[in-house]
Amino acid sequence: MAPHVDVPSPTGSFTGNFNGTPFQVAASSETETGCIAPTESFSSPISSFESGSVSGDFHITRPLVPGIYVPTMCFFDEAEDVDTDAIARHAVRLAEAGVTGLATQGSNGEAVHLTHDERQLVTSTTRKALDDAGFSHIPIIVGCGAQSTRETIKYCCEAWKVGGDYALVLPPSYYAPLFAPSSKTIEEYFTTVADASPIPLIIYNYPGAVNGMDMTSDVIIKLSQHPKIVGVKLTCGNTGKLNRVAAATQKQSKDCDANKPEFLVLAGSADFTIQSLIAGGHGILAGLANISPKACIKTVELYKAGKYIEAQGMQEIISRGDWTAIQGGVVGVKEGLQTWMGYGGYARSPLPKPTAEQTRLWKEGFRELVLLEKSL
Repeated sequence: MAPHVDVPSPTGSFTGNFNGTPFQVAASSETETGCIAPTESFSSPISSFESGSVSGDFHITRPLVPGIYVPTMCFFDEAEDVDTDAIARHAVRLAEAGVTGLATQGSNGEAVHLTHDERQLVTSTTRKALDDAGFSHIPIIVGCGAQSTRETIKYCCEAWKVGGDYALVLPPSYYAPLFAPSSKTIEEYFTTVADASPIPLIIYNYPGAVNGMDMTSDVIIKLSQHPKIVGVKLTCGNTGKLNRVAAATQKQSKDCDANKPEFLVLAGSADFTIQSLIAGGHGILAGLANISPKACIKTVELYKAGKYIEAQGMQEIISRGDWTAIQGGVVGVKEGLQTWMGYGGYARSPLPKPTAEQTRLWKEGFRELVLLEKSL
C-alpha cells in the first residue's frame, strides 16, 4: 500500500550508463526542443548568505551509491523569503550525520511554492554549503518535474547551472486523460527530457502527487535502459514493484557492482527501509531523514551487518515516527524540527500554520524517534 494514500490533511484549512563526463549545455531558442540556456542570472532575497559568492566548476563526478538520501527542506524567514542561512546549516548538519546525498526541490522542499530563481538559489546555497564544509563529494539531486516537456528540460538546465548532479523527475499528469496510450506518452516524455538534459535523470514515482498516476515496473525497467536515466524513487510503497525493478536492472547491468549500481533503486519513505533492502533496493530518499538521519543510517548498517533483530527494532521506531511525518506532511516535519531542534519555521502560504494541538501531537509523535537520534 502506498504510504500516503490513507492520510487525512494536516489541518482543516486545506484539502488533502552515465559515466560522469560533463554534458555541454548548448544555447538554444526557447522555441526549440532542447536544453534551454537560462538568459538571466538569479537574484537572492535578503540574506547574509550570498549565493553570488558561488564560483568554480561544480561538474565533477559524484556517482550515485547505495545509502540514505534526504529531500531537504526549504526554510523561510518571517516574511516568507528564502532563508539561505538555515538552508546552509541544515545541509551541513545532514552531511555531518553521514548521509549519502541530498535532494532539493522535492515535496519536502516546497518546490511548487518556489519561482525558478528561488529554486536555483536553494540548490546553489546547498552546493556551496556542502563544498565549504568539506563535503564536495556529496551529490545533489534536484527536483525538475513540470507539466510540459519544455519546462522540465529548462529546470534540468538550471539545476546543472547551479551545481545539481541529477534531476528527479515526476511524470506529467494534468492532461493524463488525453495521453493515448499513457505509457507511451510517459516513455516519450522521459526519453525526450533525458536526451536534452545536461544531467542524468532519476524517475520519481509518487502517485499521490500526480493524480494517482502509478508507473508500472515494465515502464520503469524499459526507461532504465536509457543511458541517462540512472535511478528511480518509489514513493508508491510497492515493494513488489521495487523488487522487480531492482532484479531486472541488475540483470541487464553490464558491470554489476553492488557498491556502484548502474541503476539506483530507492524507497521513497523511511517506513519501509528494511523491506526495500530485502527486496533488492539500494536505500531510501525519504523526508524523515531531515529529523533522524543517524537513525536511518544506523538501521541500514544494522541490516547489512546481519543484526536483523536490532535493525527491526530500530525500523519500528522509524516507522512510528514516519507515520507522524506522513500525517503532518511538510508542515509537520518543519514543526518537528522547530520543536525538537530549534529551527524549521513555517511552510510558505497557502500552507497553514500548525495549531497548538497539532504542535503538541507532532511533538509527542516524534519524541521516541528524536531520543533515538540523540543517542546515536
